[in-house]
Amino acid sequence: MPPDDPQIPEPPSDPDPEILVTEATEATPELLESMRHLVPQLSSSAAPLRHETLAEIVEAPAVILLVAHDGAGRLVGTLSLVVFRAPTGLRAWIEDVVVDEGARGTGAGAALVRHAIERARRAGAQTVDLTSRPSREAANRLYVREGFVLRTTNVYRLALEDRG
Repeated sequence: MPPDDPQIPEPPSDPDPEILVTEATEATPELLESMRHLVPQLSSSAAPLRHETLAEIVEAPAVILLVAHDGAGRLVGTLSLVVFRAPTGLRAWIEDVVVDEGARGTGAGAALVRHAIERARRAGAQTVDLTSRPSREAANRLYVREGFVLRTTNVYRLALEDRG
């Protein structure tokens, strides 16, 4: 099933108690292999993840890489939480939420988001923001269920690799 497919099952309101969310603290070969499997399900244009890049992510002081494992110990999802100080206060941003196609509907996404919200709260963040394409209907329903409110704003992007 493609990552943008609106037919992705809706996660249950209560995540599977077998889903365990932890913070990745080391760029292990197992984590790299799992991330190489998950990232293409989120973005077909992302370059294959390299060990050095994963190590930079895990070691970055502002980034918290959360991973979800199922009851069998398989890594089934991931989320990046970025916590940063701006002049207006401490903020948090959720990026790159992806749950393996075979684990969608198990509550792994909800568990990851709930863990990220709590981690941001403990860090003292005033807000948690994220973006999600409208075509990701199940993900958008999840974010609303978890208390996120759609904002009237514009999101702009400048692709730096396209600028000489």
